Amino acid sequence: MVELDALSATREGYDAVAGTYAQMFRDSLRDSPLERAILGAFVEVVRAGGVAQVADLGCGPGYVTAHLAGLGMPVFGVDASPAMIQLARQAYPALRFDLGSMAALNIADGELGGVLSRWSIIHTPPPELPGILAEFRRVLAPGGHLLICFPASDGPSRPTQVYDHSVAPAYQWWPDHLAATLGDAGLAEVFRVVSRPEPTDRRQFLGIQLLARRA
Repeated sequence: MVELDALSATREGYDAVAGTYAQMFRDSLRDSPLERAILGAFVEVVRAGGVAQVADLGCGPGYVTAHLAGLGMPVFGVDASPAMIQLARQAYPALRFDLGSMAALNIADGELGGVLSRWSIIHTPPPELPGILAEFRRVLAPGGHLLICFPASDGPSRPTQVYDHSVAPAYQWWPDHLAATLGDAGLAEVFRVVSRPEPTDRRQFLGIQLLARRA
């Protein structure tokens, strides 16, 4: 099965590099004021909706989960990699981190005010993406918000494309295409932020951060 094979490859790949990954990215928000501002705006819109709890899906070693907790948001992390979950629990013992798959979340219908998917869909094969987005919608309360971050493909003529990734096969999406897929899942776009790569960046693609709302 394609989804299971992709999930297994991703899990094994991140288990193998978990320590290096945690060391490499643990301070990345410190030098990214725009990223922090977008996460802060996400916290504010979730708070305004009345259902405060957030799930950080694909939380990795937990540093973004901890950042949201530091902003006063009730939050827990979910990741498919046991090694990543172990590192997150060790680094942030006061927070909750669960092992799980985005395709079948152990979360009740409408339980969450917010879902954060920060670069966590990049290893999802395009045919599986609608099911993942439907699962995001399922766990959101009416009016709940999803902040989803992903790399953009080269243009509208290439709505999805594969790119080189050191851990597992990875995918880019054209933003309008992904926004339409969100709409099909019952999640309406609120805003998007486009960040351009620096000339020295190894991967020269646009980064997209898109906020969507469940009706």
